[in-house]
Amino acid sequence: MSGIDDTRTFTPINIAVLTVSDTRTRADDTSGDVLQSRIEAAGHSVPAREILRDDIPAIQAQLKSWIADPNIDAVISTGGTGLTGRDVTPEAVTPLFDKVIDGFAFAFHRKSMENVGLSTMQSRACAGLADTTFIFCLPGSNGAVKDGWEVIGPQLDSRHRPCNFVELMPRLAEK
Repeated sequence: MSGIDDTRTFTPINIAVLTVSDTRTRADDTSGDVLQSRIEAAGHSVPAREILRDDIPAIQAQLKSWIADPNIDAVISTGGTGLTGRDVTPEAVTPLFDKVIDGFAFAFHRKSMENVGLSTMQSRACAGLADTTFIFCLPGSNGAVKDGWEVIGPQLDSRHRPCNFVELMPRLAEK
């Protein structure tokens, strides 16, 4: 059976939030706000949050800093996953992955299809593991962030059965 097992202990983790946008500021970053509120409502903390323009070197520099930070367990980005010329999040992020989490894109699109139908095809949402840091890249709309959290949230809950990402964390650095 799948779901939350309340007999297990909840383990909070640290999740950084990155908004990728040429137009958003902290004052109007509603998708970042939605994401942060959902993360915190789930019992996790958001020790770092940034807004960066659609710029590959800047995105990579920020992510490399968070990947190297032992106090950041996961990163969730919002924005820059579309098809326009300025959408560069996957191009910035995927070279940093040691392993791709292929099932995330499938699960995200399946969930997203319930709300936006076939328009979900316009998103290049992706996820992977960089060193020992989980990275998830979501589209920039509030609806996509909500859909994405519904997919990501249970896997970042140590009580989720039959398995979850949190229980893997102690073994991610194994050689």
